[in-house]
Amino acid sequence: MSDPAKDAPSRAAVRQKPSRAEKTRQTRRRIVAAAAALFLDQGYGQTTLDQVAARAKVAVQTVYFHFGNKATLLKEALDVAAVGDDEPVAVLDRPWIEALAAEPDPVRVIELWTDGGREIMERVGPLLGVVRGTAGSDPDLAAQWDVNEGERRVAFRVLADLLAERAALRPELTIADAADLAFLITSAENYLVATGTLGWSPQRWRHTTVTLLVAALLEPTA
Repeated sequence: MSDPAKDAPSRAAVRQKPSRAEKTRQTRRRIVAAAAALFLDQGYGQTTLDQVAARAKVAVQTVYFHFGNKATLLKEALDVAAVGDDEPVAVLDRPWIEALAAEPDPVRVIELWTDGGREIMERVGPLLGVVRGTAGSDPDLAAQWDVNEGERRVAFRVLADLLAERAALRPELTIADAADLAFLITSAENYLVATGTLGWSPQRWRHTTVTLLVAALLEPTA
């Protein structure tokens, strides 16, 4: 007859065993992390899916099964870097956006928005540098850059809407104008130049960007 006390650890181990879905997710995470590290270490063009598989300790067929090709893998790496995890929650649905939407002060809205942008850029900036540096000679990367910039441009309409709802925009600006100005001032290329060519810290980029956005978008009384 079995001893319930002795059986308890084995039952606990069974309960703690990862599900198939969790194992799949862990595998995808390892593959994405391996790919991102290789892209940064040796560049996109020099990285092969065989190398990604070896670094992630999976068969190359597993990489193909989950991602299909290197361009898709790069997009996944950028998406994970942008939000900081692999949860299926878009940037604009994250809690920090909700907090920002509840803020009545338009200057503080810009500060919170730029704080979020700085955190995203710190994570995704190195990979964006890889994409930007190779986009001129690789159609896949050029297309990926355009997709990323298009998504960011749409996101800045949210900021413009928030400022308009607070009646804080300069009277000569439409919401579309304000969104375009904000996108221009906080473009990924400007971040890469500031933190790369100029050697600025992300904090200095944040401070300068807030100053420019407030001056360009808000009425002086705001």
